[in-house]
Amino acid sequence: MKILVINGVNLNLTGRREKHVYGGESLAEINGELSAFARSEGHEADFFQSNLEGEICTAVQNAEGVYDGIVLNAGAYSHYSYAIRDAIASVSVPVVEVHMSNVFAREGFRHTSVLTEVCKGEILGFGKQSYFLALESFWR
Repeated sequence: MKILVINGVNLNLTGRREKHVYGGESLAEINGELSAFARSEGHEADFFQSNLEGEICTAVQNAEGVYDGIVLNAGAYSHYSYAIRDAIASVSVPVVEVHMSNVFAREGFRHTSVLTEVCKGEILGFGKQSYFLALESFWR
């Protein structure tokens, strides 16, 4: 399988911002571990990060016919981006929504995701392990 891992707004600062929430590893380090994990299971993972909503929409749209699944951590866009929601709904590629933190243990505005209802599933609260669980959900 070929999976696209998309990270959204502010996730490029992983490892530097709010370490108590997101941990001390950089996004590049986490992506390297995810890539190695996918290869060890006989699969492939590609990575994309953008702070721009439209670029995330384009990445989702361009996954059609190229990827077997998408792991998406849209960051704060999860809570209000109807554009990303509509992009997900417009493709047949299954999407698993990921959050490293337990959004329900945080500020109230984080308790609602406009993306969840068009995703295959949602994994949250397990730090970087949330990504590994999402990858595994495609081939187990």
